[in-house]
Amino acid sequence: MTPTVDDQVHRQLKDAVYLKLRDDIVSGELPPGTLLREAELAARFGVSKTPLRDALVRLQKDGFVRIPPYRTAVVAGYSRADLREIYELRELLEGACARQAALGIGADELAELATVVRDSAACVSGGEVRSGEQDRLTGLLDQFDRILYAQSRNGRIDEIVGNIRSHILRLGRLTTGIPGRLAKSVPEHQAIFEAIVQGDGDAAERLMRRHIRSVMADQLTTIGNDADPD
Repeated sequence: MTPTVDDQVHRQLKDAVYLKLRDDIVSGELPPGTLLREAELAARFGVSKTPLRDALVRLQKDGFVRIPPYRTAVVAGYSRADLREIYELRELLEGACARQAALGIGADELAELATVVRDSAACVSGGEVRSGEQDRLTGLLDQFDRILYAQSRNGRIDEIVGNIRSHILRLGRLTTGIPGRLAKSVPEHQAIFEAIVQGDGDAAERLMRRHIRSVMADQLTTIGNDADPD
């Protein structure tokens, strides 16, 4: 059956609301525990409740929202089990990407990585992030990861990374609040970069996996039990 104009409009509205809410959740503008009241959101986006509810259901399916029975939807947090699952997957994926980068990264991408590593180091002094540099450093470390993802040369890995990318970004934002974590990532990325420069795939993968485990361990200390923290 050919979609009607109304169907197409509904889909566009639903997608627009979904993307905006997801972006606000990932950025931290809507932190875990925030109530998503339908009337307020419908007025904010200028839509009826139908596309809004469809967007919320999709966000729930993707793990960003919880919709308790007969209650208001709420921005979901992460349980310890959630964190382990995401970080274990990251360890496998990013370890493989680091290995591939060491074995065949292009000169342009290597130069870009070098710039990112240099600029990241400039954001840190005495083991602490310089005042006002936290957002810049977060962006640089994310850029480092994106360059490595592009080295996978594996369509399956690309698809999986695409599916969990928003969770990776969101967890990265939440991680910045852990004392010392962001600064600690700088020498860890430096070591990974040096292994890539040397063409040592084993070392690059090992160091990347160690980095991911370190981040996971730090983040697990912020969650006291296996319940959703919100």
